[in-house]
Amino acid sequence: MLLLGADEAGKGPVIGSMFVAGLVIEEDRLFDLAGFGVKDSKLLAPAKREILARKINGIATDQYILEVKAQVIDELRLVMTMNDIMVRSFSTVVAKLHADRAILDAADVNAERFRDRVKAASKTTMDLVAEHKADQRHHVVSAASILAKVRRDASMRELEEAMHCKIGSGYPHDQDTLNFLNEWVKENRCLPPCARHSWATAQRIKASFI
Repeated sequence: MLLLGADEAGKGPVIGSMFVAGLVIEEDRLFDLAGFGVKDSKLLAPAKREILARKINGIATDQYILEVKAQVIDELRLVMTMNDIMVRSFSTVVAKLHADRAILDAADVNAERFRDRVKAASKTTMDLVAEHKADQRHHVVSAASILAKVRRDASMRELEEAMHCKIGSGYPHDQDTLNFLNEWVKENRCLPPCARHSWATAQRIKASFI
């Protein structure tokens, strides 16, 4: 039986893209994921995630990683909620892949509602399950979370190289991220294109200088 796991990385940051990863494996490969030491990506060091991502890629039957850029998130938030964006993103990933059963990390306080909305939007015939903390309960979802997080981390480092400055993780609690935003707005009198302008953190910093 083919299993699909899907999870996101980067839903909350004020800077950078969000990534939703879908991973398909044969059910008997769950033992391999367990043997690798796969777990929720937030519980793993960056170097360990990169090692695991290479191992996961080696046993995957198929995978798809969707990038939703900061500007796209801002534009979508003009016409829909963040919950709607999550449904749209997960359904895009699910529609790209085929498996007998799909397990999603629920991106809504109501997991059943999230499952139903993704199933309808993706038009999938797969048996679909959505659970809170699925990335802690199901190895295939943990593996997807690792792929999404590794891609998100790489994108942030690429952004730092392109902008020739330290940006940090992109999350509002990261002092490097806040320092970058403050300095950019102070110097340019506008928010950087890589920021999510609709985020409260970005709006607050912008208001303090403009």
